[in-house]
Amino acid sequence: MNTVNVSRRRLLQASAVTGGGLVVGFAVTGCSSTPAPLPVASTEGAWTPNAFLQILPDNTIRFYTARSEMGQGVTTGLATLVGEELDVNPLDMDIRLAGVHEDYVNPAFGMQGTGGSSSIRAHYMQLRQVGANTRGLILEAAAKDLGVSALALSTDNGFVLSGDSRYPYAAFVETAQSLSIEADAPLKPASQFEYIGQESKRVDAIAKSTGTAQFGIDVDIPDMHYAVVVRAPVARAKAQSVNAAGAKAMPGVIHVFEMSTGVAVVAETFWQAKQAAAKVEVQWESMPLEAVDTATLRADYTAALDAGDGVEGPNEGDIGAALESASKTHEAEYWAPLLSHSPMEPMNAVVRIDGEEADVWTGIQFPSAVPGLVSRVADIPAENVRFHQTYLGGGFGRRGSPSHIIEATEIAKVSGKPIQLVWTREDDIQQGPFRPASLMRIKAGVDTDGNLIAWDAARAGADISPDTFRSLLPALYSWMGDGMIEGVANLSEWYFEKFATDESSTEGLFEDYDQPNTRVTHMTVDHELPMTFWRSVGHSYTAFAKESMIDEMAEAAGMDEVAFRLQNTQNAPRLNNVIRVAGEHMVKMNPPAGHHLGFAAHHSFYTDVAEIAEVSVANGKIRVHKVTCVLDCGQAVNPDIVRSQIEGGVIYGLTATLYGGLNLEAGAIKESNFHDYPMLRMDESPEIAVIIIDSGTKPTGVGEPGLPPIAPAVANAVYKATGQRLRSLPLQLA
Repeated sequence: MNTVNVSRRRLLQASAVTGGGLVVGFAVTGCSSTPAPLPVASTEGAWTPNAFLQILPDNTIRFYTARSEMGQGVTTGLATLVGEELDVNPLDMDIRLAGVHEDYVNPAFGMQGTGGSSSIRAHYMQLRQVGANTRGLILEAAAKDLGVSALALSTDNGFVLSGDSRYPYAAFVETAQSLSIEADAPLKPASQFEYIGQESKRVDAIAKSTGTAQFGIDVDIPDMHYAVVVRAPVARAKAQSVNAAGAKAMPGVIHVFEMSTGVAVVAETFWQAKQAAAKVEVQWESMPLEAVDTATLRADYTAALDAGDGVEGPNEGDIGAALESASKTHEAEYWAPLLSHSPMEPMNAVVRIDGEEADVWTGIQFPSAVPGLVSRVADIPAENVRFHQTYLGGGFGRRGSPSHIIEATEIAKVSGKPIQLVWTREDDIQQGPFRPASLMRIKAGVDTDGNLIAWDAARAGADISPDTFRSLLPALYSWMGDGMIEGVANLSEWYFEKFATDESSTEGLFEDYDQPNTRVTHMTVDHELPMTFWRSVGHSYTAFAKESMIDEMAEAAGMDEVAFRLQNTQNAPRLNNVIRVAGEHMVKMNPPAGHHLGFAAHHSFYTDVAEIAEVSVANGKIRVHKVTCVLDCGQAVNPDIVRSQIEGGVIYGLTATLYGGLNLEAGAIKESNFHDYPMLRMDESPEIAVIIIDSGTKPTGVGEPGLPPIAPAVANAVYKATGQRLRSLPLQLA
């Protein structure tokens, strides 16, 4: 692939960190590999002022987006930031998915990655400055070429205006390349925004509507074969013996061989590979996990909470004295099960190895992991690995794990042919990695005035971060040997178990309210199931426990649920305001007979959300009719995308609330596909109203914050409807 050189002055500097702290709060320092050249296509006469922008001779404005587009609309949002200051309509830009390079580091992470609802928040000022600086250079060049003052010039959608004349930006790029800016160009005030804050079409809407958008599973290259992996029913088990005679005799089958994660079956078509995989007979090694089922899991978590021998997190005030002095105390326990991510597009990757070079096509949330991983598996230099990012058919944290790329590389190396590996739906649901199950126990107290004065919270379950850390270590630290990687990974697990809480596992359990006396304890109980981040991470289950408990404490204090929340969030003004606005809407609602309103509020990913769920219960079935969401996400770059992300979070969260739950039997996941692991259906989807509060601040996250409040809002409504406090997910009436 041809490349272009970066200009002498980079407008952006990567927030370089060598550690993996962004993933797990646990960093390892060491050598970093030399970054590859910028992965942008060379175009004769084109100008590339920075890693993100290119102006072509025909005045095409090409924008390279380094964040993964998985349906969340981030491509449109990021293009809007550049376009606003560059004075180019984002819909008129040529949008390309960027490759891997240090200039594409996500400042929120310290590595190139998409997650944590960080993309707009992390790049809001950065990409606006890219646009402003590029426009400034164009204007300065135009002034020089035209012999006029730059103050006499203006711009309009990629053109410089001088009197009655219009000149394309491209006319001035040669001169612009000889110029430099001593200081960043000024940014527009919000009052002059033309694109930011406005609703517009998505830049990828036409491609996705016409089927021309390329997802990983769409990739088809010459001489490509297809692979399926036969996997152990119990996580991490290895094959002891394999009988592949039946599979090898089937039409189209090319290879059957053992690999690190199971038995690979390679065939001319996917269907042939899948059918042959069913004929492979494998004797798997026995694993301790075989003694574990869902009841065992929960019992072990209960025992850990009862023992109280965990790692203490935040500890403020005197929790014992506060509980003793409280006018009312209450204690409750909340359960959240194992969950699958189940993105619409199954996991897949295409890998082609040609001598000392390799190409990889897939959609992944952490592209910077790809060269290092492929290098280690294929034994080729990392700089010879070309990564081709595709659209992602859903991520939800699952595509933060590079396991499918490792497998595809291993198979391609053995087969000697380009390989498309596809995980079946059964693979995805049964193999993980999963959102961990959690058992949370909270004891709280209020004084006579209804002030929350004590909050003693504990969580038992597997840590979320270590498995992700383990999977990324080989990519981030190519200088580490396998033994060293395993040692460091084990060290991180030991560290979280003995010395510090994994913040990803406890986030959202205690932070929102004003209680002066707080204690958080975490009990790590790990049964060796693979775990990773799930949409909204720890907030996906801690909000259920916290906001259910807050409702119970409001009742104990004899107060309205909204009034209680308002009284106890005085130190969180944005959350307090969201609760206030939502409460005002709730008062005005007039649900029909048999419908009941439940309330919940939560802060996550720097965004505050309050949700009202209108629920009915009939014949033992819970039905959610309407959800009203009030949020403060700072500046809404595109309000339509904000609404769609909140709506998506609610729907995803409702699936978990009403149906979600994986069950272990003899260490294996019982559920296998959508017939026994159902999703919320279209006819079950509620009306969703989204109210965006403009707080005048910089953007915060929107991809995930809509999810956490929905489960407790529904549970609190069910209590009003039935008198039953449902403290286990999915919600099931007695």
